[in-house]
Amino acid sequence: MKVLEVDKISKLYKNGRGIKEFSFEIEEGDVVGLLGPNGSGKTTCMKIIGGICGADSGSVKIFGVDTEEDRETAMRDVGCLIELPAIYGYLSAKKQLMMMAQIYEDIDESRVDEVLKIVGLDMYKKDKAGRFSLGMKQRLGIAMALLSNPKLIILDEPINGLDIEGIVEIREIITALSEKGVTFLISSHIASELEKVCSKVAVVHQGELLSFENVDKALEFNPTLEEYFLSKIKEKRGSIIV
Repeated sequence: MKVLEVDKISKLYKNGRGIKEFSFEIEEGDVVGLLGPNGSGKTTCMKIIGGICGADSGSVKIFGVDTEEDRETAMRDVGCLIELPAIYGYLSAKKQLMMMAQIYEDIDESRVDEVLKIVGLDMYKKDKAGRFSLGMKQRLGIAMALLSNPKLIILDEPINGLDIEGIVEIREIITALSEKGVTFLISSHIASELEKVCSKVAVVHQGELLSFENVDKALEFNPTLEEYFLSKIKEKRGSIIV
């Protein structure tokens, strides 16, 4: 089943940066990584998919529904953490999620407690979020993305600010949910982390999508995903020279 269809989306900002004709498809249960350096276009791509900003051209379909034609239906089963999570520092972690739960019809306090436990914040659920470290705020943002039991989860640099233990825990969460059929689109500039968790990888560089490949196939002729990334950059530079 096609969960996400991205067809030639482009977005150009006034500073000349943006993305050019990104196209790829994601199937149910895939964990897809957008791999590229900061400023390469990963977040712009995610913002367009998540409806935070519009594309200059191209289209996005989620579960077969065009996001421009019916955004509410398309986004119904989508959870997002793009850039920094929207956190009210004067509220506790639990109150943040309880407030967010009011948006949904079938999310109650038990689900709030469940996601706080999933991301490792159950011990701190009564603490004010303004006192949280960057890593704890990131965990709370991931809890927000998980709250509605979404079928597609979009995570922009989800391990940002996390320590080694936190990184492993988030990796385990993603793996466990994907085994249950939840689909993920994740961005990172750390190839080794995407290699551990992703089934497919998209190489993004200077606003261009250089490749979209199964991780297993990418590693057939490359010892690591980092080497695969570098090989795609070299191919691009070589084609420009020719």
